[in-house]
Amino acid sequence: MPVFERIKGFTLIELIVVISLISIMLFFAIPRFQRNVLSDSTKEVSRWILLKIPNIKERAAREQKRYILHVNLDSNKLWITHGAMLEEALQSAETNGYKLPEDIKLLDVEYPDQEKISVGQADIYFNEKGYSDKVIIHFENDDNEKFSFLIEPFLLRVRLYNSYAEFGD
Repeated sequence: MPVFERIKGFTLIELIVVISLISIMLFFAIPRFQRNVLSDSTKEVSRWILLKIPNIKERAAREQKRYILHVNLDSNKLWITHGAMLEEALQSAETNGYKLPEDIKLLDVEYPDQEKISVGQADIYFNEKGYSDKVIIHFENDDNEKFSFLIEPFLLRVRLYNSYAEFGD
């Protein structure tokens, strides 16, 4: 029996066909993946809020400090401070705060039994005992889709609504 009959493997043509098919699939899949997963600003903002709020509540209770989430509706920016920060650190926190993506707009911040704050700055307080203000933060993206985040005083989890939610609802 000749040596070349015992060796099992793929031919060059088979390998070229398989590599070509994989390349064609990736050619169509990667742009969709980048558009839907990597650059979706709504998901980016949601992740930031859904991760930061519970973290702030835990830090406030653990460190026994009053933390504040500042929401600046004019500059579309969020940043975190605490009561023991010096003036220079407060300025640095604001400068290095989370700037929302260009296609996301802060609409307003709503507290129960108060008027909505739609201009200027709204502050959300996180107490040393681990609870916070009850508040809803409203956002809108370039597609005019509105979404809201409800921060409950005694719950770590933040609730996301894929609509403009209000306390009266």
